[in-house]
Formats: sequence, structure tokens, C-alpha cells
Amino acid sequence: MESCGDIQVKELNRRSSGQAFEVILSPSSKDANREFPLSPLKKKGTSLDEIKRKLDAAEERRKSHEAEVLKHLAEQRDHSKEVSQKAFEENCNFRNTVREKLNQKMLANMENRSAQMAALNEKFKEKDKKLEEVRKNKEAMKEN
Repeated sequence: MESCGDIQVKELNRRSSGQAFEVILSPSSKDANREFPLSPLKKKGTSLDEIKRKLDAAEERRKSHEAEVLKHLAEQRDHSKEVSQKAFEENCNFRNTVREKLNQKMLANMENRSAQMAALNEKFKEKDKKLEEVRKNKEAMKEN
């Protein structure tokens, strides 16, 4: 064991991984020799006013936290209302667009159908005229 002023160095057993030492510091003054108290120092008693003040502060914190939570919930509710309103409007716009396109297609189909029917009627009228001519010619041939 080696000592150097206030420091004592004590060598412990050597190992293959290295050496171990214990360093002991001696106190520099007699006041430093005092032992630490085993029990913590007692706090002074809390007064009724201090307890009330702490309870009021805790109540304020609780109320402010509650207000923040309610504000957050209100913001979420407003956001969900906005989203649902936007989705409803987009759905209505989509329905109106589809309805207009469908009406245009149906109108175009009706116009095409009426044009085809008019063409068929014209064709049948021409055939009837031709048939009538053929009948007249045939009757005229029979009379001759």
C-alpha cells in the first residue's frame, strides 16, 4: 500500500486482464469527517394556505387540460364535418355530371333512332311506290 499525502493507493490482486487498485481519499479537514445523517432533514410543516394554493393550481391545470382536450375534440369534429360536406358536394357534382352525360347520350340515341326510323319509312314508301308502279304496269300489260 502506497500513500501520497491525502491519497492512499492499495493494490488488489493482479489478473491476466490487467491490474486493480483501490484509491482511498483521506478527509482534508476534521469537519469532513462528520458522518452523513441517516434520516433526511425534516421539512417544515405545510400551512393550510399553501395546501389550498397547491389545490387551486392543480385545479387550474386540470381545467386547462380539459379545455385543451375539448378544443382538440371540437377541431376534430369540425374537420370531420368539413370532410363529410366536401365528400357530399363532390358526390352530388359527380351524380349531376353523370346524369347530364346520360341524358345527352339518351337524347343522341333517340335522335339516331328517329333518324333511322325516318330513313326506313322513306325506304318503305319508295318500295310501296315501286310496287304500285309494277302493279299498274302489270295491269296495263294484262289489259293490252
